[in-house]
Amino acid sequence: MKPNSAVLFDLDGTLLDTLQDLATSGNEVVAKRGFPPHDLDAYRVFIGNGMEHLVKAIFPEGSQPETEEEIQSVLHDYREAYGRNWTKTTDLFPGISELLDHLASAGIPIGVVSNKAHDFTVRCVDEFLSRWEWTTVIGHRDGRSKKPDPEGALEAAAACGVAPEDCFFVGDSDVDMQTAVAAGMHAIGVSWGMRSSKELREHGAERVIDHPRELAGMM
Repeated sequence: MKPNSAVLFDLDGTLLDTLQDLATSGNEVVAKRGFPPHDLDAYRVFIGNGMEHLVKAIFPEGSQPETEEEIQSVLHDYREAYGRNWTKTTDLFPGISELLDHLASAGIPIGVVSNKAHDFTVRCVDEFLSRWEWTTVIGHRDGRSKKPDPEGALEAAAACGVAPEDCFFVGDSDVDMQTAVAAGMHAIGVSWGMRSSKELREHGAERVIDHPRELAGMM
């Protein structure tokens, strides 16, 4: 890696294993409206495109919220449920601490770019990742584009003082790989997250790693 490089991370499924807490929250919302819960693996597909997409996807076809009033009602319930559940099982994936220690010791700027709501993104970083100095933390903000639009990734690169082509964008979904490609960054997929290695490669991953130590070895 060049001395003026940076590493940008997705959050859910990349740095943090949030799946169970997200699923518990979603299932509370559908149960409140009389629908059956989903199994854990179903949430691997629901997650990654932002909270509004998730609260639509968890409902059966034909019963999804459509009007702005319905969407805001479901979002309110989901935010309330996740606000109660977000720390119950969430933790760093194995090897992430060691990777972040390595990047810190090498003086490599790091950032988070997530489609999770910005306030929850910041709360998760503060709760689980505060040991490390993050140059920038960007979640989804009202009026701003979500990934795979490269806006957030490019904003993060600028905050790190690094050209996009010198950034490594690390994520676990097709959305992350598409973001990296659109931003002109190195797309690094992780196999321990929500989606398959095949999907990551099909959407532009230069490399798919099976353990954080592999990324450390690239630096």
